[in-house]
Amino acid sequence: MIPRIHQQGSNTLGLLHYLYGKGTHEEHIDPHVVASFDGMAPDPGRDPSVTKKDLQHLLDQPLSLLVADQCPDKHVWHCSVRAAPDDPILSDEQWGDIARRMVAATGIDPGDGAGCRWAAVRHADDHIHIIATLVREDGRRPDHHRSGKRAQAECRLIERELGLHQVAPGDGTAAKRATSAERHKAERQGRERPAREELRETVRRAVAGATSEEEFFDRLAAAGLLIRKRIAPSGDLLGYKVALPDDRNGEKEPVFYAGSTLAPDLSLPRIRERWTLPAEAAAADGSYPEQPVLPDVIGPAFARRRATAATWQALLVIDHGDDGAAAAQIAAAGEVLDALAKTSAAHTRKELREAAFVFERASRSHVKAVRGHDRALRQAAHDLVHSGPALGHGEDGATTAMLIDVAFFLAIAAANWHAKKEHAQQAAAAQQAAEHLRAAYQAAAAQPMAILRQRGQRLAPRVRQRHAALLQQVLPELAEQIRAEAGWAALAATLDDVRKAGHDPAVLLADAARRRELDTADSISDVLVWRLRRSAHLLALPASPDGTATMGTRRTAPLAPVTQPATSAVNDPSRRR
Repeated sequence: MIPRIHQQGSNTLGLLHYLYGKGTHEEHIDPHVVASFDGMAPDPGRDPSVTKKDLQHLLDQPLSLLVADQCPDKHVWHCSVRAAPDDPILSDEQWGDIARRMVAATGIDPGDGAGCRWAAVRHADDHIHIIATLVREDGRRPDHHRSGKRAQAECRLIERELGLHQVAPGDGTAAKRATSAERHKAERQGRERPAREELRETVRRAVAGATSEEEFFDRLAAAGLLIRKRIAPSGDLLGYKVALPDDRNGEKEPVFYAGSTLAPDLSLPRIRERWTLPAEAAAADGSYPEQPVLPDVIGPAFARRRATAATWQALLVIDHGDDGAAAAQIAAAGEVLDALAKTSAAHTRKELREAAFVFERASRSHVKAVRGHDRALRQAAHDLVHSGPALGHGEDGATTAMLIDVAFFLAIAAANWHAKKEHAQQAAAAQQAAEHLRAAYQAAAAQPMAILRQRGQRLAPRVRQRHAALLQQVLPELAEQIRAEAGWAALAATLDDVRKAGHDPAVLLADAARRRELDTADSISDVLVWRLRRSAHLLALPASPDGTATMGTRRTAPLAPVTQPATSAVNDPSRRR
């Protein structure tokens, strides 16, 4: 149940016209009063002899007790309370009780006999609007300080008592929601999302992996946004605003949004923090953590391999690092997801875009991210963007699956980290992102896993038997389960590739099994395939029998061995070592 305290106004009758009107899309059905300050307020929705002006006069009567200079300029208090889509339809009596509890909790009518005059209007199944006059019967102003937080707390109690969907409590770090007017405008214009959300997503993609203000603003311009910069008299850049070219107001002018109003971490000062290394990131001797010297990215597949390595290391930091470092890794992981969604093939793009969109909420909390620790992830996001779009097959497609696989585990680790900190909204967002990543992984892995299975099925019987015996020797408790999986043939093909590459399959298989848990995996075979191919420096999708690269494969230089898991339902990071 979501309460929303709207901006105070000065036109009681104007708000009543809206509440009793048809709505912008004829969505207001049977508007009527369900509760009021005295239980006897006139109802212009159900009583034809009553007008909206009658109700306005009743609500505004306390204003007549004040002399002109004491009358507040904005005396109209407006609160809406909306149930979740999966909640049952509540009765008028239940909504009336909710309204009485809301005005009591927020200080509008605390029950002392002299509260503000108010009325609750219902014009849809799932929500009510409460309108009140911000002058009490005794002429004093109500104590409605922090009414939003007080309303939220009361809604959490109501949810538990009525068995409704329980909304995770917020902490003030969420991005501002689109207003109902913005949502209706998007519907009229046929937009998938309100302009505010479209802009937030576009700006986040532009900042993902960017290394300078110039690059950031170039990306905004390339995305087609209108940009307005705020320049100080000294010539210094102070801030920016962006607009969609076709999002106009009544005067046909573009509607600009400041970065800080899109999300707290999209203000220019907060974006600049990503490009600097604060003192907190330095070691005890004043130096910064060493970063490995890596070769230039030469294609999408190599960018994905490097991003997989960085994401795996970030996952370990989230599991075992200090809070500042973990918060930085989670924030930078959002950039990797944005870059991955921007550059991946069509069959995975929708789920990746949704994963990045919802993970945005998990990337902010009151734990201050210590920048500097996140350089590897931010470099990975930069590489993904600059390597260009990836093919949906071959090595590009297989390394995409490999990266999504470990990104799934990072999202789960982030959810667990936030849950331990009691960051309910962030934990829920990370968990939701993990489910989108699971779906994206299944789409990305289908083709490479099918090819690996076919190669495994073509192995000579004696070779398959040798690998089965090896599996039984190294993993006796799991061997039978693995051999029953559809992916066993792919694992057999990978073990054969490991042997041909000059490695000891038994040693690498044992190491892959120890690296992280296996028993909750959707497919243990998938887990082991990706771990083995990474640790043995194998192409994610092997060469065809004639020795040529599989279509879509780009041969790349090997990276340092980094092992990663495939998607599973694990929720306890203490078990994933």
